[in-house]
Amino acid sequence: MAERQVKSKQRVADHGEVFTAEREVKAMCDLVKQETERIESRFLEPACGNGNFLAEVLSRKLAVVKKRYGKSPADYEKYSVLAVTSIYGVELLPDNAVECRERLFALWDKAYTANNKKQANDRCREAVRYILEKNILCGDALTLKHADGTPIIFAEWSLVTGSLLKRRDFALDELLTGHERQMTLDMQGWEYDEETDAFIPAPIREYPLTDYRKVQEVDSRG
Repeated sequence: MAERQVKSKQRVADHGEVFTAEREVKAMCDLVKQETERIESRFLEPACGNGNFLAEVLSRKLAVVKKRYGKSPADYEKYSVLAVTSIYGVELLPDNAVECRERLFALWDKAYTANNKKQANDRCREAVRYILEKNILCGDALTLKHADGTPIIFAEWSLVTGSLLKRRDFALDELLTGHERQMTLDMQGWEYDEETDAFIPAPIREYPLTDYRKVQEVDSRG
């Protein structure tokens, strides 16, 4: 059964909502095939809808994880979670944002359960749900704000050593400003990154190194 490209005529009229067909999604991802197959390569979809592009990218990353680490449940779990941490989306409509999170979780969970079988566990599942809550956000990618006017904040997740993740939160508008290559006075303290040819802003908040299966517990500890 073909994917629906339109949910309703009213949504098209109100929001110009038309989902990209699977064939076009795959063709566009093929243009950056090497990056879609790099587990840690970050992707941001500024109008992610219910996740057509992000699901395709995650599927490709998980295929790489399976190929490299499928025989080791512990490594598969860790690197499949890392793949999820690299997927970001902003969506204007709340129902689409929820659907996108659930879709990406279901895609990951199906692959995780199939590979790890009895070693698959709910603690890791809870961590992935939490990561998706922080990475797939409801907001306006044009204003870079949520509906309540607050700035869109994304969490950056980095695998530092062993099973430990480092989380740093950044304002999306500052991340985009960093790609304007001339340093300005209000960018004092920002770091220049040669790989991305951009200035990296100071994080809004940094979190202690945390086991990737426990990231959902950090906020509750304050």
